[in-house]
Amino acid sequence: MKTALLSSLLITSTIMAASLKQDAQNAGLQAIPESKTELYKLIDNPKNPITYAKVQLGKQLFFDPRLSKSGFISCNSCHNLMAGGTDNIEAAVGHKWRVNPHHLNSPTVFNAVFASSQFWDGRDPDLEKQAQGPIQAAPEMAATKKHVKDVVNSIPEYVKSFKKAYGQDVKINFTKITDTIATFERTLVTPSRFDKFLTSCDKALSKQEKKGLKTFIDKGCATCHNGVALGGQMMAFGVVAKYKYADIGDFHGDSNSLVKVPTLRNITQTAPYFHNGAVKTLKEAIQEMGRIQLGVKITDTEAKDIEVFFGALEGSKPHLGKVSLPNSTDKTPKPNLN
Repeated sequence: MKTALLSSLLITSTIMAASLKQDAQNAGLQAIPESKTELYKLIDNPKNPITYAKVQLGKQLFFDPRLSKSGFISCNSCHNLMAGGTDNIEAAVGHKWRVNPHHLNSPTVFNAVFASSQFWDGRDPDLEKQAQGPIQAAPEMAATKKHVKDVVNSIPEYVKSFKKAYGQDVKINFTKITDTIATFERTLVTPSRFDKFLTSCDKALSKQEKKGLKTFIDKGCATCHNGVALGGQMMAFGVVAKYKYADIGDFHGDSNSLVKVPTLRNITQTAPYFHNGAVKTLKEAIQEMGRIQLGVKITDTEAKDIEVFFGALEGSKPHLGKVSLPNSTDKTPKPNLN
């Protein structure tokens, strides 16, 4: 009798998991592929193919503060790969310790490759184009194209690495440098237990995580947070009510008032939330989204269940290894704090 009961419970649990998995897929939620071949179909750029040499060089450049005018700020300053790929402050701080003039929060760089648009206003289509922006932006790294090109070309080890990655005749210009950074960023994907659940393992999620996933789907959260990134596309913001912190900063979306939907992957590590970083907790973020986007009340219990599900979206980060930067030379442009 006991054995039969356990068997029945196991069968019921398996059926429920399969049903939830189907509901997730029907809602547009997609897994990061387990197969490296399938993954590369999603993250590679035929115009800028991923190679090991490019990735290793791009990693160095990502961490190199000499690409900034001050010689103090690197890509990693706002997109900290030791944490959730963000700086965990309300608004990005850049050159001369200036806060972003629009009070914009730094999005995570992890899984950014899965987004169909880059930047909060979606103005760039891919990471290659996006990588050029912050380096040149006055409130961020404040560098010129010439400065970046001169820094890299003044360092023999970088020149050698570029030739290894692109061939002996490579011209090391600003675009080639930012393309290389983007190649590294394309590899910053974080497969999670949620992906295991969608593809192969019913037991990858706990009972409460499954309950949270079901609540997430039933409440309509997947209307915006779907695809591989669980976000990343442009959507209307404040559909049924005004965002209660809308007056913090002057950002109101693109020309059509659309705002990029942030990825939910590793969302537990990327507080504060929303484009202006005004929401400090996941509970508030979940309930505010229900109010302004879906027109539904999400109870404290429901918010807690969804938050528990978000824990299953914490992924395994790529192993970075030791990152060491090549020495400057007498020709390397000097830091400029002005």
